[in-house]
Amino acid sequence: MRNLNVNIAGVEFSNPVTTASGTFGYGREYSQFVDLNKLGGICVKGVSNVEWKGNPPPRVMETYGGMLNSVGLQNPGVDYFIAKEVPFLRRFDTKIIVNVCGHSIEEYEAVCEKINEADIDLVELNISCPNIAEGGKAFGTEAAAVCEVVKKSKAKLSKKPLMVKLSPNVTDIALIAKTAEAAGADALSLINTLLGMKIDIYERKAPFKNKVAGLSGPAIKPVAVRMVYQASKAVNIPVLGMGGIMSGEDAIEFMMAGARAIAVGTANFADPKATEKILSQIEEFMDRENIKDINEIVGIV
Repeated sequence: MRNLNVNIAGVEFSNPVTTASGTFGYGREYSQFVDLNKLGGICVKGVSNVEWKGNPPPRVMETYGGMLNSVGLQNPGVDYFIAKEVPFLRRFDTKIIVNVCGHSIEEYEAVCEKINEADIDLVELNISCPNIAEGGKAFGTEAAAVCEVVKKSKAKLSKKPLMVKLSPNVTDIALIAKTAEAAGADALSLINTLLGMKIDIYERKAPFKNKVAGLSGPAIKPVAVRMVYQASKAVNIPVLGMGGIMSGEDAIEFMMAGARAIAVGTANFADPKATEKILSQIEEFMDRENIKDINEIVGIV
């Protein structure tokens, strides 16, 4: 018998495979392809205090080794999510992780206050959102801003553990990780997308409205593994790793770097059943390598 159970901030997951926010909808969209009961957890797409319309098209473009996205966190708002999506997800034996986004500290606080009362398991704070009050710079790129948004969001979450999703667009990921921990984070998840850009050489312009977009997929995996390794060594709280995971071996690599669990993102677009396949490949690896407990390999590098 093999043990796949992992614990993130006091939440017991039946296995370490979860989904990355923004790549799996609210679970409903993939339920006809994937047995949601088999997943350790489902991290839903970003939830804001009110409905967000998102960015105009084009929103997604394929690129070498991955994809670029500029969706703009379109979502129907926290009230709709709690009323319509949580009851659906609760039909399945999986943990619910809610990605929270905002354009200001007050918006983060408003979502956290409501989600604190909802029937969900874990909050993931997306600090890669632009801070409109400070000219659009992402909250997650400066230690002072990280400290403030994490501390104030945590204060609204008396009933739910807080996992902070870190931006990779920084010079010192260990500093940001330690700052989030000191401000009250119960866990960390990383990495979010790297900033990328595409230019249409015939139209002579960048196709995305914001010019730059988020790069994800296999192209970013070595960077993600390095950052997970550095962050996990810098803090004493659990880390959930993501960034270009396409196979069970990729997932094992993240766990050996220090991740307690992993999230599958872009792979879901290439193969809707990617999460199930990755879980099976992890199990096969454990059997081949005579690993009885998945936690044995966490952070062994």
